[in-house]
Amino acid sequence: MQSLEEELERARDLAVDELADAIESIGFECTRCGACCTGHGEDEHTATVFPDEVRELQDAEADAEPDANGDDANDDGDGDSDPEWRDVARPMPYGLEEGDAGLEGETFEWALQTDGCGDCVFYEETDGTGACTAHDDRPLICRTYPFSVALAGTSQPMGDAVDEEGVVRAHECEGLGRDISRDDAEELAAALKERAVRELEEAIAVRDNYAPADPAPGEVVVHDSEGAKGIDGRPLEDRGE
Repeated sequence: MQSLEEELERARDLAVDELADAIESIGFECTRCGACCTGHGEDEHTATVFPDEVRELQDAEADAEPDANGDDANDDGDGDSDPEWRDVARPMPYGLEEGDAGLEGETFEWALQTDGCGDCVFYEETDGTGACTAHDDRPLICRTYPFSVALAGTSQPMGDAVDEEGVVRAHECEGLGRDISRDDAEELAAALKERAVRELEEAIAVRDNYAPADPAPGEVVVHDSEGAKGIDGRPLEDRGE
């Protein structure tokens, strides 16, 4: 089995042209069906997001234009319009247990926050057509759906792999098999390579920084590349401030 460091070198050596060839051969066009942005049954939408991507989304939401009434679209009613970490991201639920006060325990990495229906908080739908309200700042996992690369230590999107060309995997999506321009295939391929590299760098940093946190009952601790954090994104050592 390859080590994470060996897989990282493989990711860095991926040729964007070859990834684009594979994507072009499989074919893809987003139909804006919303399937990759919404929950399914009891399963909430789960998309991995890096710590810096959370901050970028916070900044983008804080800089959002006022709504048609001149009000800040992010104002929570208390005069505080700056989105919190928890408005953007939630602890990855895998590994957590249901305690008396809700989920508790330790987990690794963050997922995009969901609404009461289990859909991504940045998803909106009009007349059956979906849209992302943070499209220009969306994370790499969203930019590259429904593709992944077959390297250990990288994340796999929702749905089984239904097609494969070289190291490129395509996961369940109604947009597969549609024509894609070479420019779009190369842009998607570059993002796919970047995501693979970032995921492996993140995995190595999480491994190297990990130390058991022994969370209290009702507490969730998230281990990411920057260390152990509470659900508000603050390092555990800052909790007493």
